Order: sequence, then structure tokens, then C-alpha cells
Amino acid sequence: MALEEGARSCLLRFRQKLEEDIKPTYLMDHMISDGVMTVDEEERIRTQDQAGALIELLLRKDNLAYISFYNALVREAYDDLASLLHRDLPHISLNPHKGSSDGSATYVQSMLSEGGIPQRPVVFVSRPELVNRAREKLYRLQKEPGWITVFGMAGSGKSVLAAEAVRDHGIIEDCFPGGVHWLSIGQVDKPDLLVKVQSLCFRLEQSLDSQPLHRPPNSLDEAKERLRFLMLRRYPRSLLILDDIWDSTVLKVFDIHCRVLLTTRNRSLTDSVSGMCFHEVEVESGLDENKALEILALYTRINLQALPEEARSIVRECKGSPLVVSLIGALLREKPNRWRYYLCQLQMKQFKRIRKSSSYDYDALDQAMAASIEVLPDEHRDLYKDLTVLQKDVKIPAKVLSVLWDLEPEEVEDILEEFVNKSLLFVDNNSKPYLYYLHDLQIDFLLEQNRTQLESLHTKVVRQYQQHYRDGPPTSGDEESLYWIRYLTYHMAKANLTQELYSLMFSLNWVIIKAKIMGPAHLINDYVEYGSILDQENSEVRSQFQEFLSLNGHQLEQRPFPDVVQLALSQPPNSEVYKQAQLQAQNRTKAGKLYFDLVNKSGVDNLSRLVIHPHQGSIYSACFSQDGTKIASCGACKTLKVFKSTSGEKLMEIPAHDDEVLCCAFSPDGRLLATCSSDRKVKVWNGERAMLLRTFEEEHEEQVNHCQFTNTSGRLLLATCSNDDIQNLWNLNKPSSQNTMFGHFQPVNHCCFSPDDKYLSTCSNDGTLKVSSTNEWKTINVSDMFTDNKEDVLICCLSFIVSQVFDVETSDMLFEIRTNRMSTVQYCHACPTSNLLAIAFSNYAVELWDLEANKKMADCSGHLSWVQRVQFSLDGSQLLSCSDDQTIRIWETKKVHTSSAIRLKRDSDVLFNHEEIIVSAADNCNRLQVLEVPSGKLLATLQGHTKTVLHCQFSQNGQTLITSSEDATIRLWEWQSGKCRVLHGHKEQVRCFSLLSDSPNDSRLLSWSFDGTVKVKLKLQDIEAHHGTILSCHVSPDGFFFATTSTDKTAKSWQCANTLIGHQECVRSCRFSWDSQHLATGDDNGEIRLWSVKDGSLLKVCSRDGKDGMDSLHGGWVTDLHFSPDNSLLVSTGGYIKWWEVKTGKALQTFYTTGSALKKIHVSSDFSTFVTIDNIGILYILQRVV
Repeated sequence: MALEEGARSCLLRFRQKLEEDIKPTYLMDHMISDGVMTVDEEERIRTQDQAGALIELLLRKDNLAYISFYNALVREAYDDLASLLHRDLPHISLNPHKGSSDGSATYVQSMLSEGGIPQRPVVFVSRPELVNRAREKLYRLQKEPGWITVFGMAGSGKSVLAAEAVRDHGIIEDCFPGGVHWLSIGQVDKPDLLVKVQSLCFRLEQSLDSQPLHRPPNSLDEAKERLRFLMLRRYPRSLLILDDIWDSTVLKVFDIHCRVLLTTRNRSLTDSVSGMCFHEVEVESGLDENKALEILALYTRINLQALPEEARSIVRECKGSPLVVSLIGALLREKPNRWRYYLCQLQMKQFKRIRKSSSYDYDALDQAMAASIEVLPDEHRDLYKDLTVLQKDVKIPAKVLSVLWDLEPEEVEDILEEFVNKSLLFVDNNSKPYLYYLHDLQIDFLLEQNRTQLESLHTKVVRQYQQHYRDGPPTSGDEESLYWIRYLTYHMAKANLTQELYSLMFSLNWVIIKAKIMGPAHLINDYVEYGSILDQENSEVRSQFQEFLSLNGHQLEQRPFPDVVQLALSQPPNSEVYKQAQLQAQNRTKAGKLYFDLVNKSGVDNLSRLVIHPHQGSIYSACFSQDGTKIASCGACKTLKVFKSTSGEKLMEIPAHDDEVLCCAFSPDGRLLATCSSDRKVKVWNGERAMLLRTFEEEHEEQVNHCQFTNTSGRLLLATCSNDDIQNLWNLNKPSSQNTMFGHFQPVNHCCFSPDDKYLSTCSNDGTLKVSSTNEWKTINVSDMFTDNKEDVLICCLSFIVSQVFDVETSDMLFEIRTNRMSTVQYCHACPTSNLLAIAFSNYAVELWDLEANKKMADCSGHLSWVQRVQFSLDGSQLLSCSDDQTIRIWETKKVHTSSAIRLKRDSDVLFNHEEIIVSAADNCNRLQVLEVPSGKLLATLQGHTKTVLHCQFSQNGQTLITSSEDATIRLWEWQSGKCRVLHGHKEQVRCFSLLSDSPNDSRLLSWSFDGTVKVKLKLQDIEAHHGTILSCHVSPDGFFFATTSTDKTAKSWQCANTLIGHQECVRSCRFSWDSQHLATGDDNGEIRLWSVKDGSLLKVCSRDGKDGMDSLHGGWVTDLHFSPDNSLLVSTGGYIKWWEVKTGKALQTFYTTGSALKKIHVSSDFSTFVTIDNIGILYILQRVV
């Protein structure tokens, strides 16, 4: 039986991809097991290029080898490769030349009728993969007797498959010329079994020319011998099909060294019979959606495309069970208006209402499922009842049930194997350890059967857990601990154990354990799902825990895992989260741990409701589904992700394109998702099953920037626009675009439909906005509105720096919004239910404006890079924003507001005076603000510098404030009176300076500039220090040394004239230890090095472990360093604040600010208070916990 030409062509066509991806070792194990490959052939392949040699061997093999190879790909989870081969799977049917096709069909029908093979059901759909698999096994019986077990759960279609497998001319003529004989068994006792065997013997004897034996056999032993004689002597090459076998003792009657195919729910039945040749065919529990819908269409005589939405829901509810679909289809044939009724019965587990309307053995679905359980021993039946507590689509390891049943794991595994063999349970053999799960119908049946005992069953789970883990929750991270950590709250809620649920979920320890093992999304989801229960105890505490997780979730996804206690110390003082964290911090400090309390919590106003970190790389697009429950996002990492909007729990992840994904959009009903990419393709996905439905790749010639569905489902269209200056309108039912629209002369950046889908608008780099209605274009030349702008106007969404609103009918500009931000407007979106307009900026900000009042209503600060997209939810209650900082933030529109706090720049100094703390920093207008903190009282405002202030520092006595600026000057202020003296000398911006002495009488000043020089003020001594720009300088406490760092990647220690080489990036910061023995330097890769001042040798590199998502050791450049008075500790700033142990270089603690890119940190003399400002102007005062 040579390989079919289609299969051969398929192998050759995809040969390169197969050879690149497959691991032949595992595939060959399956093929040897199937008998299509020998051990010698395997050994020869191992000595060559394995993948290439395997494909070469397959090309010389037959159809059976091709089918075995395909099945091996499926078993080893090469689903993408298997799908390439699926189309050309051979249909095994030998000797087609013998007789005409009509003659072959007549011959087959005659043979099957004589053997009692059931006819095809009235409604029949083919399952070619399963049929081919069964026929492949039947060919194994061509030369020797053996057993084939076709097994699967109730109603999976085993009997129909067995009958269809032998409905083939080649199978009958080549393998079973003696005939195929069918015997239905079922659950029978010995007398009934004897009657069935007698009937079979009589039928076989009647078919012979000779007269039948007169007396029927009187016992099973006699019947067995009679059957042996007939099958071996009179029908030597025939097949006996035993349908619906329940008991292994039944098989002993047929253990007569002949060819047998049996259907059963228990795959282990053949363990008790003799023979050398055993084969298995597992029947999947459900049909794929299209096959199941085809059955419903045939029963109801409705076109497949015209089936109601309930049809799809019925298929999903029963997971495509052939039995359920057929039962409901037959009922609908009689009552065609009951689609909704039968769907509701299925959803409510009213299986008795889904009654027999076919030749199936059981009157109703519940009877078919109960029959499988009734054959279990009593003690195992009770254990099976315990599985009622499992959730759908959840797999569990045996160890979980070992805890539940209080049995040894080995004993549990034996019991589970029995359940699996009887098709009462399924096992995932690809996982280690094995994971077990129930079919949805089995769970539904158990829930219906045990609905009055659900609370006690869940209580048993919780009590067994508490007994087994009385010393604390499991934290190993294996499958067992994953289950308990994920689902313990579920079992407590179902058991109505409210006090246990309160104490668990209102515990910071539980938050730490679950967040570390599962991530934050599952935790947030728990507070949402069980919120109504928790609120009965204390809604305020529930809200505090949920808010803490929602705002810090992106931090809890980092590895290494952050210190949750430190994160919680930033919560408000009245928060239960803060109180528990404070207590833990105080206890841990006794053991030497470092913790820091945020003193000015009221000044850190975080307005986000949820922060999610879904992608590695910039996020270019994010959007709500219309019901607001889901968010889709995409970006530079080439993937599309969908997650819950309440918790950030990931629902779906798709490798969507070959290049950056620039936009994604939900269809109005949320079932479809569209994506477009730099790879010039537009794709449409099934948003529920992560399946690719359509790819449009011909029309656009350059990157596709934006995609958008119509807002209503009446006539679903998809609009796309591209850098090729073209916009396309797609009808998803057609292979190419419905309408291609020209008119722009530069890249088209954005397109959108009006809420009623009457208009379609586009905007472009050519400075125009075009509005289409029934294929008529109207052009609004926006660039003409910018008469005072000399640059090209590039319309990214609707505006560039200025947001304008136009009347579509007249093209008149109604009004414009002028913001005070000197940055690009990246995107804007109007709220569907109010006058709000959200604007995204390149300077990391989001603003909300009232269009009617032309007034800014809120600042949404928190992003750390360009904000790429904003979108309101359909009801206007939420706003999402996505950014190049890899996060998505969700804001509640009613809670955001414009902050009244002064936004400070990061260049600052602090005066620590006993309990008083005075902060000096510049604002956005280059004014010096002097504040008392934490009260926030403004003490002085100093104006004078004409450009950005780069550095400020109080003198030792605190009376003088010294500042340097981009205007190349240094100013000395008597800040309480406002008097000022100006120092000139540098030619470029004065980067920084340092006082050379702590003495109030010594006014020497060391300054360094972008002009590459260091100047000593009042002595005017110049030192040519570096070949590159000098980035920092520090004088040793004893005054004998000063150090400089530069963009030339070196640091230098002066007087000893040591050049410190080793950094791979610009060296941005340096600091001497208080004893002047050590020097710490930090670079732009986040690396900190500790050097000996005496000889310039490298002493330590601080912790190289734990790079974050920005590929930096410190979340960015290391900008400032300080030693503790005893030189044992070091604090550094970068993307956040870190404390280090100098001796070991080990990180001791990390404080994550709301913003990033910290520039300086100011430290009190006792190393207990720390002050800094982040890049979005938030001031932080940290106090060491003691």
C-alpha cells in the first residue's frame, strides 16, 4: 500500500518546516508502538540527521506510516505541524480497482448486513481522523489475531465509530474476508450473556451452507467452545465486534484466539485476556464545534450559517458531546422553537428533560452517566462523589486528592487509574506529575446529583487541608501547592466558611504567599469574586487589600519577587494592610532587616484603579470590550493579550504577527478581535477560542497603523489604514477589501467610525482630516488652522499639540483645546456618555478635559514613558491608558482630579535640622521653591535663572542656598531674604558643584560642566579631567581627594591620580565613604562598583542578579550614592531606591516610587531619613523603621 500522492506532496511541501521543528526521538517511540517502524530503522535514523532521515523514511513508507506520524505529532503537542498534514490524511481503502464503485458499495453493505453491523444514524457526520486511526489498528489484525479496544466516556460515539471503521471495501476484503460480526452486550448477567452468545452462534451457523447443529449450547463454557470452533474453523479471517462491554468477565467468553474489536468505557478490560496483540483507540469526549453544529443543522434542516446563537451555546455547554448534541437535535426536530428552552435545561443541569429520542440504550442523559458510576465499588463511589467540588477545566494532581481522602499517594493513583479506565475521569499524561480532570458533563451531573451536599463536600476539602497543613500553607510551587493556593478561597466560599475566608484574605501573609506563587491577578480576582462575602465582615478592609494589590500588581509580577511588606508600608496609616506591614517590619528589623516608612503618604496621590504589566516592550494599543469586562492589548512583543479588566487576570495570549502589533480592536459583540501590524497584515481572531479566522495580507503595502470595527453588529465592517496612504474597508465575509479609499498623500495614522456608523474619518501626516459618508469624501485641512506653526502638522489622532473639534457637516472648527504641555498629543478619545475628552501625551501624562467648559478636569499621572493610547469604557466610568513603559493603567473617571500640589523637579537639596526638614527644589518654571515637610508649607520662592536649574545645595549653616543652571551660571541665595549673587566662568551648562569644606568660613566651591572642565571657585583653578562630559564629582570627607565620573566610561580619583576602569556604560555618579577609604561609582547600566581609594583596586560589584523588564540592574541609571556613617550600608537611586550591604554587595531593600528616573537622594546624618523626588514631581520622605 504505497503512500498516496497527496500525502507525499504534503510531506515534500512542508519538509523544511518539519525538519526544523520536530524532535524525532519522541515521535519514533509512537511509530514503533504503532508497528509502522522497526527498531533497526530507528537506530539508523539516530546515526544521521535525525529529522531529515525520518522524513526520508516516511516518503518510502505507506499510508499507515503517514497516519502514525500525524498521530505522533498530535500526541507530542506539535499541533501546528499536525494541522499542516491534516488536509492530506489518507483515507485507508485498499483495492479500489476491484469492481465498480457501486459494486464495492453493494458488497460492503451485504457483508455488514449479514454480520449485523448497525446502519449509520439518520443524522451522521464523519470523523475522518478517528476513523483512520481505527482502520489503522484494524490493519494490524490482518495477519494475526488480537484485540482492539475503542474506549471513551458515555455518549462519545464509540459504537458509531466502530461501525464506520469497518464500512470499507479494502478493510473487509484484505483483512476480514470471513466477515464482520456484531454483538451488542451492555450490562448483562450470565443468563443474558448466554442468550446473546447463543444468538451469535445461531446466526453464524445459519450463514453456512451446511446444516446448523441442532442443540444450542447450554452453558457459557459450551458456548465459548462452540464460538471458538466457528470463528477458527468456519470463519478463520473474520472480525468480532463486541459493543458496550462493562465487565472483564464477559470478555473471557470471547477469549478464543480470534480478531476482536470492543467498545467500552473501561480501557483496562483487556488486561484479563490472553494474546500478544493489543491496540487502543481513544474516542475524544467531544466533537469540534463545526461538526457538532453540523449535526444540529442536519437534525433541524436549517442551513449551518442560519443556526441561531443558542446552537453555538448548546455545543459549548456540553463540550460537543455527540450524545447530547444528537439528543437535543432530535428533540428540536419535533419542537423547532425550543432552542432557548433546551439550552436552559442544559445550563441548569436538568438532564432528565433531555430525554431519549433515538435508539440509544438510556432514556435520558442522566441515566447514561449514572450507569458508569453504578459499577464502581461502594467505597470508590463515595470517593468519586468527592470530585463534585472540582471546577470545570481545572486539572489536579493525585497529591491533592491524597490530602482530601487521607490516603497514601500510591493508593490514590490506583483509584484514579480505575476511574480513568472506566472513562469516569481523564488524565493529562503529558504533565509530570499526571494531572486529572473531569469532563464538563460529568461535573454537571455530579453537581445535580449532589446539590444538597455541596456545602458539606467543600467543608470536607477545607478541613482536610487545615489538618494536613496546620503548620502553614504549602509554598513549594509544585502542582499540589498551586492547586491549594489557587482554589482554597473557592472551597471556603462554597462551604460558607466565612470566618475562615475573612482571616485568610485579610492576612498580609496570605497575600505574600499567593502573589509570589500565582501572581497578583488571581488575588485581585478573589477580592472581586468574593467581595460580597468579605464586605459582610468589613467592606473597608476588603477595599484596602484590593486597592493595594491593584496599584502594586505590576511590581508583584517582577522577578526577583519584591518585599511585599516594604510595598505595604506606603499604604495610608489607617489601612489594615499598612498596620500588618508595620508590625511585621518592626519584628523583622530586630533580625537585622531594613524597612522604610513613607512619612508623607498624603503627598503621593495615586489615582489609578489598576496597573497591569502584560507585555515585555512598548504597548501600542489597548481597548475595552463593549461590556467593559475584558481588555485587549498589543505592542512591540508581537503578541495579542486579553485579560479581565477587574483584576488583570490573563484570559488569552496569541503570538499574533511576525512584527510589532500596532493596533487591536474588539468587535461590538466582543467575539472577534482584529489586529494590524508592521508586517503589513490585518488579522481577525475568534476572541473566545484564540483562533485565527481571517488574514488580509495583499492590499496594504506598508505597515498598517490602525484598525477599527463598526460600532454596531448590524453590518459588521472593519476599517484599516496604513503608511501606504490608503484606507481599506473590509467585509469579513469576502476574501478581499470591500472598498479601498484613496485621497491622503502621506501615511494615514488613524481611522474611526462615528457612534452611529454613519461617518468614517481618517487623519494623516499630510495635515488633513477626511470624513466619508456613503463613499463621498469631505476634507478638512487641519494644517491651515496652524498659521503660527512653521513645522509640518502631523495628525496622529485628531491633533498635534492642540486638540480641535470640527462640525462634520460644515467643516468648521467649533473650538480648540490648548494645553500647557510642550509635548506631542499621541492620541485622544471622547467619552461616549459625557463631555469628557482624554488626551495622551508624549511627556508621560494623560489629561481629562471638559469639552463644553473647555477646562482641564484631571491629571492622570503615573506612566513612566510615552502614553500611546487612551480609551473610555462604553459607559464612561473607566479610562484605560497604555504606554511605552510596558504598563496599562485603568482609571475611574469620577475619582481622578487635578492635583493642587506643587510639581517639583528632581534637582533638590534638603536641610535636616533636628525634627525640621526643609526641601529646596525647582519647579517647571525654573523657580526655586523652599518647603517645610511633611506639612508642605511654602517658605520661599526664588526667581533668577533663565534656564533649567540643574543642582541646588544648602550651605552648612543653612542660611545660603547655592544653585547651578543650564544658563552656565551659579547663584548664591540668601533664601530667607531673597538676595542673590551670580558666579560666571563656565561656557556651558553647570552640571553640578560641591562645597570643598564644611567650615562656614571656607567659601571654596568645586564645579563641573559640559565644557569638560572642573573649576575651583574663588581660586579659579582649572583641571582637564576627562575626554568626555563630566557627569559627577565628589570630594572626600577628609578633603584630600575628589573623584570625577564621565561619559568616557571611567571614574578618576584625584591626588592619587587613579583611573578606575571597568564600567561598560557612562559612569554617572560617585561617592566617597565617610572614612575616605572607599569610593562607590554607578553607571547607566545600573551597576554599582566599590573601589579602594588607596590603590584604585576593585573591591566589589553590587549584586549582578535580578535585571528588570527594562534590562537594567537598577531600573535605569545610577544617579546618586550615599554611605551610612559607619560605612556598612550604601543607598543608591536609579529607577527606584536600593539599600546595599557594603561588605557583601548584597541588596538589602528596595523602595519603588510612583515615578522613576530619580536624580538625587538626601540622607540625614544618622542614615534614618531619606528624601527624593521622582520624574513626575512627587516628593518622598522615608523614615527607617526601628
